[in-house]
Amino acid sequence: MGWINFELFAAVSLICWLVSGGFLMLKTSNSTFKTLAPTVLALSGFISLMLFIVLLWVKIDRPPMRTLGETRLWYAALLALIGIVSFIRWKYKWLLAYSLFMGGLFLVINLLHPETYDKSLMPALQSVWFVPHVIVYLFAYALLAASSLVAVKAIYQDQQGKNWQHLPELADNFVYLGFSFLTMGLLFGALWAKEAWGHYWTWDPKETWAFISWTAYLIYIHYRYKHLKKHKPAMWILIVAFGLLLICWFGVNYLPTAQNSVHTYSG
Repeated sequence: MGWINFELFAAVSLICWLVSGGFLMLKTSNSTFKTLAPTVLALSGFISLMLFIVLLWVKIDRPPMRTLGETRLWYAALLALIGIVSFIRWKYKWLLAYSLFMGGLFLVINLLHPETYDKSLMPALQSVWFVPHVIVYLFAYALLAASSLVAVKAIYQDQQGKNWQHLPELADNFVYLGFSFLTMGLLFGALWAKEAWGHYWTWDPKETWAFISWTAYLIYIHYRYKHLKKHKPAMWILIVAFGLLLICWFGVNYLPTAQNSVHTYSG
C-alpha cells in the first residue's frame, strides 16, 4: 500500500465529488434528497481520501506531511470536510461545490505531479510538534480559503446589485475559527523551533511571512469589531490577507532570502 495505489483512491474521491456536484445542480422538490445525496457522496469521497492518507502513513512509517504532494492530500481532504460541514450547517451549495472542486483540483495535481520522495525524515522533523503544527496550519489554510471565497462572492454580488449582506457574517465564522488554528500553528511552530534549533523565534523568512499573514487576519478581526456595518472594505482586507497567506505557504520558497531558511526542507 503506497503511492502506487493513489490513482484508485483518488478516482473514487473524484467520482464521488463529481456526482455530488451533479446532485447540487439537480432541480428537485424533495428537500431531504437534495441535501442528503450530495452530502453522502461528498463524505464518501472524503473517507476514501482519508483512508489512503492513513494507509500511506502506515506504509511509509512517518506522517505524510513532508512534501508538497503530501500536504496537498491533507489540503484536499480538509477542504472537502469544511465544505461538507458548511453545507450541513448553512445549506450553501456554492460553498460545497467550491470546496469539492478545489479538493479535486489538488488531487488532479497530485496525479500529474505526485512528488513522492524518500520516506526518511530529517532530524528537525522528528519532533512531537511536527504533526500538530502541520495539521492545524493546513486546517487554518482551508478555513481561511473558504472565507476568501465568501469575500469574493460578496464583492461580486455587490457589483451585480444582488443581496450580499448575509455573507460577511459567514466570512467572520470562517475567519474566527481559522485564525484560532493559525494562532495555534504559530505557537506549535515556536515550540518545535525551540526543540529543533534552540530558539522560539529567529525571524526566518517563513516565520516572518507567517507573522505577516497572522497580523493581516488580526487587522480584519479588529476592523470588523470597530466597523461592523462597513462590509465592503472588510471583504477587501480578507482578500488581501489570503494573498499574504499564499505567499507564506508557497511564495516564500521562491524569495532570494529563503535560500538559507531552515524551512527549505518543505520545498
